[in-house]
Amino acid sequence: MKTTPSPLYAQSIPNLLEKLAQSIQSGCAEAESDVRVFFRADDIGVPGKAFTRMVTLFIRFKIPICLAVVPGWLSIKRYAALREAIDNTGFFCWHQHGWLHKNHEPTGKKGEFGASRHREQLRNDLLKGKKRLADILKDDFYPVFTPPWNRCDQKTLELLQELNFAAISRSSGASPSTVPGLPDFQVNVDLHTRKESNAEESLMMLLKELHQGLASGRAGIMLHHQRMNNNGFRLLEDLLQTLKSAEGIKFIDFRRLV
Repeated sequence: MKTTPSPLYAQSIPNLLEKLAQSIQSGCAEAESDVRVFFRADDIGVPGKAFTRMVTLFIRFKIPICLAVVPGWLSIKRYAALREAIDNTGFFCWHQHGWLHKNHEPTGKKGEFGASRHREQLRNDLLKGKKRLADILKDDFYPVFTPPWNRCDQKTLELLQELNFAAISRSSGASPSTVPGLPDFQVNVDLHTRKESNAEESLMMLLKELHQGLASGRAGIMLHHQRMNNNGFRLLEDLLQTLKSAEGIKFIDFRRLV
């Protein structure tokens, strides 16, 4: 998968810790009660230096993270390498990220589980992915579904409920609305797939998302380790450090949300 870092990470960000602290403190101050924070890292399945560097930060700060695994990318050998980087800690919630992370929409926005596909095709891919992860991950697998590109159609939502998934996780404001009995643990802060054209605007919007997510009482923060350069890792480290030192924040994962 070809990835390019956001313009936000083209150079180091001056006074980053202070800017993060201000956004976090003001967001928490507006929340009506303690704030819950979860992290979701997408496009997991292939071991490498960036993956190891990312999870090492979460282990260091003792913060849980939900790992969205693409079933078609995973093998027993790859999983063994991923687990070696994690060193058997309990901070990780492994869940399903599509099937092959392949676009099936002929026009418009990308989607693997979109409206152009038949119900049976969607069902088969959901089941293949779930079985593969259950076979390889065993007890590590937790049945939450993150659709590639954070998009899926109504048929997929209904199928997830029928196939006993515990929840779905998409972007804030995703449509269509989820079905009864299938919670949607939405991410509302995007660290790495930012679309702003310059670093200044991108940082402003990121800090705004962080403030708003915390003020709402639940901030879901999305990561993509393939898009992280040294500046991206520096921001993640500063963010984890600042969140960890803030008062009134509880770190959770999908298992605790369910």
